[in-house]
Order: sequence, then C-alpha cells, then structure tokens
Amino acid sequence: MRIGILTGGGDVPGLNPCIKALVLHARALGWDAYGFRRGWKGPLRFEPSRPLAGQREWVEPLTEATVRVIDRSGGTYLHTSRTNPGKVKAKDLPPFLAHLAPKDDAKATIDCTTHILKTIETLGIDAMIPIGGDDTLSYGARLAKEGVKVVAIPKTMDNDVHGTDYCIGFSTAVSRSVEFIHALRTPAGSHERIAVIELFGRNSGETALVAGHLADADRVLISEVPFAIDRLAELVTKDRLANPSRYAVVVVSEGAKLKGGEVLERGEADAFGHKKLGGIGPLTGELLKARTGIDVISQQLAYLMRAGAPDSLDRMVATAYAQLAIDELAAGRSGKMVAVREGVYTTVPIETCVAGKKQVDIAALYDPEAYRPRIRKVLGSPMFLS
Repeated sequence: MRIGILTGGGDVPGLNPCIKALVLHARALGWDAYGFRRGWKGPLRFEPSRPLAGQREWVEPLTEATVRVIDRSGGTYLHTSRTNPGKVKAKDLPPFLAHLAPKDDAKATIDCTTHILKTIETLGIDAMIPIGGDDTLSYGARLAKEGVKVVAIPKTMDNDVHGTDYCIGFSTAVSRSVEFIHALRTPAGSHERIAVIELFGRNSGETALVAGHLADADRVLISEVPFAIDRLAELVTKDRLANPSRYAVVVVSEGAKLKGGEVLERGEADAFGHKKLGGIGPLTGELLKARTGIDVISQQLAYLMRAGAPDSLDRMVATAYAQLAIDELAAGRSGKMVAVREGVYTTVPIETCVAGKKQVDIAALYDPEAYRPRIRKVLGSPMFLS
C-alpha cells in the first residue's frame, strides 16, 4: 500500500503530530507514504511526464526520519494552500496544463480532476488521506466518487466540519484565545476602557462562544446572531460600571454582523469562493466609543490563535485520528471521514462533511438578547458543549 497525505486550508496546531502518526503507522505496516506539498496544489502541480526526483517541491516520500521531530512544532510540515482542483482559474494553471484554459472566457474555471487522477495513478498511490476543513475534504469526497480510496481527517480551529464533534486545532485555538483575553484585561483595567477582541470564526461562532465563556467575557458576539449596536452599548456600559476595575470585555467572531448589515469581507475570493473576513471587531469598537464616549481597546487575535505548538488534547486527537485512518485502510474500508461523535472515535461517510453546516445551537448555548453564552444543560452534552 502507498498512501498520499496532504494538508489544506488554514494551518492549525496538531497537523504535524497527525502527519507523523500517519507515516509511522503506515510504515509499521510496511506501507509507503508520500506527502503532497501545499495542499491540493501539490497533485495539481505535479507533472506526470517528469521524474519524481525533480519535483520534490510538490511531492516527497515520507519516512520515519523525515517526520522524526516535526510534532514538536506547530503549523504543517507539508505546507498548505487553498486550492480546489475542481475549479482552477486559468491564471493558476501550471504551464503544462495551460492548454486547458478556454480562450474565450478569462473568468472561467477549469476542472482538473482528470489530471489529479493521472497524478495519483503515476505515483502508484493506493489511497489519499487529506487533512483539512470542509473545503479541502469536499474535494476528497469528489475523488472518492471518482473511485479513489480516501479517508479524510477533519481539522479547523472553528470546529465546524459537519459530521464530527471535534476537529484538530480547536482546543489549542480556544486555549490561546482565553490566554490572550485574560492578558488584555491588564490594559483594559488600567485605562478603564472597553476591550473588543475579535477571534477567527467564519460561519460558526463556536470558538468565540467557548473562549468567551471560559474567559468570563462580559458579552460575546457570534456569527449566528446579528447584534444591535445600541443594545450592545447599553449592556457594555452597565458591565463596565458594575466592574470594580471599571472595564468591560467583548469577544466577537470575525463572521459576526450588525443587524441589517453584512459580514465584512475583503479581497478576491479563494478557490472555494471565500473572501477574507475581518474588521468587525475594530468597527464594533468604533461604534461603541461613538455611543458611550468610553475609550476602546480593539484587538484582532487572528493568527495568534493558531500559532505555535498544539496542546495535549490536539496532540491526542491528531494521533488518534491518524491511527484510525490507517486502521480503516488496513481493514479495506475507505470513503470515510474519521470523527468523534458522542465522545467516541468513529467514522462517517466522507460526503457527510458537505451534507450540512455545523453552527452554534442557540437555544442550548446562547442568549441572543443578552449577547452572552448561556449553557442551559451540561448533563448529556458533548465535552465542549457544542
């Protein structure tokens, strides 16, 4: 057996332990492991007519020696990108595939799946193990439909892949966020200000909800519930006055939006149709200052949330997911996504990742009038309450 491994989308802590565990478990069975570099861009850029030795920029054999120490750091040894081989813009085609671009439509996208299948065949890869969010894994599901053996591993710091209770990277992102939220209490309290702290979170506010809950933030604005700035200003003013140190803390998901407004996006859409988010935190801070007259500290945590090495939980889940993925292939099973459901490691059909959207259960976890977490029931709930 020869497996192909890649990491796509945003990097998160835990990817390197997962890559290492995949390689070690595969090698213990006598299998070969190849790593595609830069996500799905790796197989897209690999040229089947050229020798592998001259294309290590895009794919490399992985051995015990290759991965020996990679788990000691964050990020991904294989690097990553937001590449969708099913929808490639003409400008992003490798030169040897430039002939596929239509001459009469500069904005058209090209489905390069036939080339991806040729790459897999040329390299003698028997099964693919993509590690990523719903975008990266959705193309894995596409390959599964084309007959490729695929076992997918979910990772996102937003914990929003449909079909699993847990994604690699979530615990570390929450831990980092809680740490920085508490750290920002120092300047907020010293200057008696309102601290508005923006966290990553496109369609799901779970990271902000859990981090805000654990850090005891005064108000938490999540992607799922539009907020009224006048109501928020009223609540935060009271929060600040009720605090002996005369400050208040507001946590906001980058995907949150004002009532009647739109999610703040910028730049060109990526291969999966997503523009960059960000800016709702500073905007909320400006609006709060205008309505309250109170100075605001505005901080976007952004990449700090997923920087550095993983915590112990993300290491544990990453290595367990890797072993489960190899075990599934060894048992002759594919077309799966490894998962945690109801506290138990399991698998689900790979297409589950695109079968719906995972978002915060407002009725169970959030007070949309008070803009803060409200955990109504713990008994019988998942470990992260999501």
